[in-house]
Parts: sequence; C-alpha cells; structure tokens
Amino acid sequence: MAIALVVIALLAALALLPQMWVKNVINRHSAERPDFPGTGGEFARHLLDEMKLDHVDVEQTDRGDHYDPMTKTVRLLPQHFNGRSLSAVVIAAHEVGHAMQDASGYRPLIQRTQMAKQAQRVETLGSVVMLLAPVVMILTKAPFLMFAQLAAGMLILSFTILMHALTLPVEFDASFSRAMPVLKAGGYLAKDDMKSAREILRAAAYTYVAAAAISMLDVVRWLRVLRF
Repeated sequence: MAIALVVIALLAALALLPQMWVKNVINRHSAERPDFPGTGGEFARHLLDEMKLDHVDVEQTDRGDHYDPMTKTVRLLPQHFNGRSLSAVVIAAHEVGHAMQDASGYRPLIQRTQMAKQAQRVETLGSVVMLLAPVVMILTKAPFLMFAQLAAGMLILSFTILMHALTLPVEFDASFSRAMPVLKAGGYLAKDDMKSAREILRAAAYTYVAAAAISMLDVVRWLRVLRF
C-alpha cells in the first residue's frame, strides 16, 4: 500500500510539474507587443499562405492550441488567436509546423493521427473490461479469469501511453525542425526574442510529457480501485 501511494505521488508530481512549468513559460511571454504587426491567428494565416497551404484553416478554440489533420485546421486559444504576444506568435508557428508535417506526409504524425482516432474507444473499452473483472470472478468462481481480464484491460489502457510516446518526437519536430527555422529564415522575431521563442517551443512540446504521465496515473488508480 505504501509503495502504491509513493508511485501515485511521483506520477502525480510528474504530471503536474510539467503543466505548471509550461503555463509559467507561456504566461511570462504573454504581454502584448505593440511592435508585432499582427495577432497569432493572423501570423498563422500568413505562414500558411506563404507555404502555399491556403487549404488549411485557422480557427479560435477553447480546447487547447492544436492542429487537426482531419479537418486541416490550425486552432488557437483566444489569447493566442487574438493576442500579439510572443507566446501567441510562437505557438501559432508551432501549430503551423504540424500543418507542414501533414503536407509533407510526415509519417510519425500520420501514425499519431491513426492512433488518436482509436484512443477514446480503446480507453472506454479498457475501463469496461477492468470494471467487469471482479464480477467475472464472482460469477465464475475462477480467479484466474479476473487476472486475465485485468491484464487485458491494462494492455488496452497502455495504448494511450504508447500514443503519447509517439507524440513527443512529433512535437519536437514541429517546434525545432519546422517552426524555429521558419521564424529564423523569415526574420519574424528580433534577435533578442529568439532565446525566449526557443523556450516557448520547448514548453509546447513538453506538454505531452504530462499527458503521458496522467495516462500512467490512470492505470495505477485502476489497480488501487481493484485493490491490487
């Protein structure tokens, strides 16, 4: 029991600390910049047009900054879509980086997209399988069946962890192989802003470290619920 609590505490810290760091980085660079000629949304539109990706839309969202490869849409939070801050501009470039990956047929992004389509259904199925495990043991009087069912549920839930493992390289590629070269080549930021831009791009990529940790934390919680 003590070991389980320690594991949960460590995973919780691993999940929360990156989130806190990412939020802190973005907030530190969220001041409006009168010297910027446009908002994050306008900058995303400009970059897409410059790269002949005029079929990709740019929208405002309340569900987190992201690129949707299914609808070919860059979506930005209101403060980044409408804001003229360094965070707004750099995050817009990061999401356009994903559109660039999509346009070039970047295989890791394709794999992540395919896995994401199945993730919600897989997680639901895994939860149902694990909830039914004790019932199966009671009805069949065969403990080994519960263990088999529990193992199956764990494998299904681990699918999400695998998806996040594939996600991190995709995010770093969008940040440092796509967005950063575009920002440098276009001279969109002053030299004094480049160090901060790199920090913001790194923060955007590490968001998914927390997501992977939360997935692992969910698995451990299931073990506690089933008293393992």
